[in-house]
Amino acid sequence: MHRNRGVRLAALAGIGALVLTGCLQSGDDGGGGGSSDGGGTAGAGGSEPGDGKVDVFGAFTGAEQKAFEASLKTFESDSDIDVTYNGSSDFTTFISSRLRGGDAPDIALYPQPGILLDAAADGDVVPIDEFLDKGSLENTLIPGFLDAVTDDEDTVFGAPMRMAIKSIVWVPKKAWASGGYEEPKTFQELLKLSDQIKADGVTPWCIGYEDGAATGWVGTDWIEEMMLRVAGPDVYDQWWKHEIPFNDENVKKSFDAYGEIVFADGYVLGGPKGILSTPFGDAGNPSFEKPPACMMQRQGNFITGFYPPDVAKNLDASVTVFGFPPYEGGFDGNPVLGAGDMAALFNGEDEDAKEVMKFLTSPDFGAEWAKNGGWLSPHKTFDGSNYPDETTRQIAQIAIDADVFRYDASDLMPPEVGADSFWKGMVAWTSGQEDTAKVTEDIENSWPS
Repeated sequence: MHRNRGVRLAALAGIGALVLTGCLQSGDDGGGGGSSDGGGTAGAGGSEPGDGKVDVFGAFTGAEQKAFEASLKTFESDSDIDVTYNGSSDFTTFISSRLRGGDAPDIALYPQPGILLDAAADGDVVPIDEFLDKGSLENTLIPGFLDAVTDDEDTVFGAPMRMAIKSIVWVPKKAWASGGYEEPKTFQELLKLSDQIKADGVTPWCIGYEDGAATGWVGTDWIEEMMLRVAGPDVYDQWWKHEIPFNDENVKKSFDAYGEIVFADGYVLGGPKGILSTPFGDAGNPSFEKPPACMMQRQGNFITGFYPPDVAKNLDASVTVFGFPPYEGGFDGNPVLGAGDMAALFNGEDEDAKEVMKFLTSPDFGAEWAKNGGWLSPHKTFDGSNYPDETTRQIAQIAIDADVFRYDASDLMPPEVGADSFWKGMVAWTSGQEDTAKVTEDIENSWPS
């Protein structure tokens, strides 16, 4: 895997907490709780082996930290292991600083698997097969999750402890039922459904890109959805690894497939200009007007944190969800796009740290967090009765029913692309400043050597 470690780490330190981390935090402002400096009192390599203490460092703080700590209480009591968690919304900067300074935590929870692999390539991370049975883990995980933390020698360096799912279409429940609309089985059926909704006098799609300096990431998610369906997961992996160029024909076809929605007359509320000026967190809110100003929003499970309070508190009565459908003539399967926090072990000499890793990455972890909302287990065997509402259970089932999971590609690409030229390219393409051929060529030319 061609990581370009020095360039990547330096650039990421400047970027700080990317938008994906914020999405995983379900609208949490990242304030409060935890250590603001990524601290913890552990020395080099984490806590002392056998002292009954384990140091964990992650990206979430505030209410999410409290939910995480609540999910550990029974384990701590039963195991007699004291887990200390410290979190920082600027996780990327502080984890790289701690590693450079020889002050690694026992365990780190990475929202970006590419940065975990960078640390693994430097020899800092313990392979999971030294303390976990990979086969047993894969039997419970949604297929494909470990691929994002597997190096070129097929060594796995982390395992997920939570996930986010992006391949979700959200619609207003009552308006959807009143229109008699049905879940489409293919992308082509989705276009026909869009025509039907438009004919009924409602704008089919709610889409917004605006997010300050990160404007455009919503568009990259759309391209990733289409790449998974048009070209399939193997080509998708070749794409983000740059084993095929960014202007490969599969990528162009994926842009053009998305363009059938973006540039279709009357398909998107406000048209392309509206897409660029609408804050991503507000994009779906017009669907809850009476009558709805737009009907469908493709967005991750974290979007509920941006919904109006009355909608967020009554999800089951307010929304219906379905999985983004396959592309007819493309990948013969049902993929799902998402993200997740990957747990990685640094202190391979500490048996207590290994026990914490085993728990964090098992289907037994997370019941208390799930009940509080905003958390999804990456395990197919997790007890879904722990989720607070039927909508969340349906979203979890979308992931469980998928043939393969793939991590957000822009979060795996070098930051010069995934968090810069790709974002900017989506803005230029959506505005009409650049066509598919030009924008994919420009992004290809931005790829670091």
